[in-house]
Amino acid sequence: MNNALITKLFASDSSASASLAALILRVPVGLVLAAHGAQKLFAWFGGYGLEGTGQWMASIGLEPGYLMALLAGSAEFFGGLALAIGLLTRPAAAVTAFTMLVAMVSVHIGNGLFMANNGYEYALVLMVVAISLAFSGAGRYSADAVISNKLS
Repeated sequence: MNNALITKLFASDSSASASLAALILRVPVGLVLAAHGAQKLFAWFGGYGLEGTGQWMASIGLEPGYLMALLAGSAEFFGGLALAIGLLTRPAAAVTAFTMLVAMVSVHIGNGLFMANNGYEYALVLMVVAISLAFSGAGRYSADAVISNKLS
């Protein structure tokens, strides 16, 4: 991989206000995503784990269910942790945005907007935050900034 591509991967707007905004978005959204992924992967926080989540995913047509649960859970858990610490923020945000898009289309869209009806509003908000972070990067208060500074 060439150095320019690696530098671009870790780069972000390092102004104080943009960095603070990215931090404010990254940490809580990353932790929420990680918790949702932990439900799918490890049956933590009242989740069903890979087996139960996989069976449910298969029942709604996401086959093979176990693999889909592993992919969704990993995207949420590891992507969420990466967002929270600001490591590989752009790819982590892109993966989590795609995961939320799949959740909206495959599970929530037919229920309308509101969460009270199992609608798509929550997945939409998480997806939009992730898309924003994919464009902006993590900012100066992140692991990406530390890596970027060492590469410079």
